[in-house]
This record gives sequence, structure tokens and C-alpha cells, in this order.
Amino acid sequence: MPPMILVWVVVAIVGLLILLWFFPVTMWFQALISGVKISLIQLVLMRWRKVPPGTIVMAMITGTKAGLKLNVNELEAHYLAKGNVIKVVNALISADKANIYLDFKMAAAIDLAGRDVFEAVQMSVNPKVINTPPVTAVAKDGIQLIAKARVTVRANIKQLVGGAGEETVLARVGEGIVSSIGSADSHKDVLENPDSISKVVLHKGLDAGTAFEILSIDIADIDIGKNIGAVLQIDQANADKNIAQARAEEKRAMAVALEQEMKAKAQEARAKVIEAEAQIPLAMADAFRNGNLGIMDYYRMKNIEADTQMRDAIAKPQTKAPAVKK
Repeated sequence: MPPMILVWVVVAIVGLLILLWFFPVTMWFQALISGVKISLIQLVLMRWRKVPPGTIVMAMITGTKAGLKLNVNELEAHYLAKGNVIKVVNALISADKANIYLDFKMAAAIDLAGRDVFEAVQMSVNPKVINTPPVTAVAKDGIQLIAKARVTVRANIKQLVGGAGEETVLARVGEGIVSSIGSADSHKDVLENPDSISKVVLHKGLDAGTAFEILSIDIADIDIGKNIGAVLQIDQANADKNIAQARAEEKRAMAVALEQEMKAKAQEARAKVIEAEAQIPLAMADAFRNGNLGIMDYYRMKNIEADTQMRDAIAKPQTKAPAVKK
């Protein structure tokens, strides 16, 4: 074969491949025999808009075979909005088979909101059981109870967009359990009738504003914890003891301060007495100079002092230290 003919053959094959890529005849024919009305021009325009025609065609074929009426433009717009076309179509098929009302607009909104719309439809058909973490509550008698619950929920299709998730449901259920146990007069009442907690919590309408519908709340396990009342009483007694000790220490400190103050006042009085006694010789000298005191008066006073000292010595004899034997 001449080289020129070989080159033309290669160019023709490459051109045919490019033409088939721009004009997906195979996909168009597959859609045609499947009963999907879609033109070859639409598939070409999808290429230019960077939308994979295979995804749209397969979604259209799947939905048409399931009896759904889908619009190519809606599927393409959902793909361009970063949505999952296949999941939306599968969700629509599941909802239709389960007699659950779900149109394309709502399914697309749920998918764009970040939720798994197909899983939501499955959860509407098969309810999901959520295990709550251990919930700790205290009854009125001060006994702590630790409860675990199983919450059976079903997805609420209408509330999936803007509705709260599982975390909110678990938080509300935990709050209801704490409130129910806390209102019980005795922990024995709760242990005897654990279903009373389920009834009280279930009637509070905890699923309002959430993406789920609570079907049942079952208490799986209840354990007895600490005696919180006794612990609080012990803590209060320790606090009262510490307060009493602090007050006693305060009074003792005040007594010590008062004692020191009285000692200081006694020292001050003694100093005043000594100061006054020091003024006596000066007063006597002044009396001698002024003639108010004579020599006989002075000797008489000395005799009285000596007599007083003698009487004191007789009344209070000094004990002599025992002599050391040599």
C-alpha cells in the first residue's frame, strides 16, 4: 500500500473517531431503542457544555423503564449544579415503588442540600435504630441513674431540607430522659417502670423541626450510679466544718490580738507608774526647798518604809537555795 493512501486511512479513522465523539450516535441509538426521546443535537450540545451524555442518557433510560417522566433539561441542570443525577433518579424510583410522594424538584433540593436522598428514601421505608449514649440523671431521692435508649426513627422527606439531624434528635431524647428521671420521687419507681420514661419522652414531640419522625423510644438499660444526695450532704458537712474552723481560727486570732493589746496596755500603765515614781524624789526635794517638808517628816517616812519592808519580808520569806555539798 502506498504511503499516501496509508496516511489518508489513518486521517480518516482519526476523523471518524472525533466525529463519533462529538456525535455520540451509539448513545442516541441506545436511547432511541429504550423509548427515550432525545435528539442527537442535544447530546452534542451536552459535550460542549461539559456534561457527560452517558450519565444523562443512562439516568433517562433507568427512569423511563421504571415508569418515571423525566426531563433532560432538568437532569442536565442538576448535574451542572454539582448534583448527583444517578442518586436522584434512583431515589425517585424507590419512592415511586414505595408509594412515597417525591418529585424531582424536592429530590434535587435534598441532594443539593448535602443529604443522601437515596438513603433518606430507604430510611423512610426501613426505619433506622439510633443508640443513644449513656444518659446520666438523678432522681429526687438523690440516687443517680445511667440510662441507655434506642430510638427508632423514620426519615421525614418534607423536612430533609432545613430539618435538624440525628445529633439534635439524640440531644432532645437525652434531655427528655433526664427530665423524666429527675421528676421521679424515687429511683425505684424508674427501675420498676422504665417504660414510663419512654411514654413521657415520646409524648413531648421531640421530632418537631427535625428531618426524622420518631416512631418509638425504648429504654435498653438502666444502671444505678452514685448516691449523689449523700455525696452532696458530705460535701456540705465538710464545707460547714471548714467554715466553723475558719470562724474558730478567726476568734482565736482575735483573742490573741486582744491579749497582746492588753499586755501592751499593762506595759504602758507600768511605764506610767515608774514615771510617776521617778517624780517622787523631785517632789520631795521641791517640798524641802519650799519648807513644806521637814527633816523629821523625812525620817518618819523612812521609818515607815523600813517597817513596811520588814513586814513584807516576814510575810513572804525568801526561799534559800540548798547548799551544795562538797
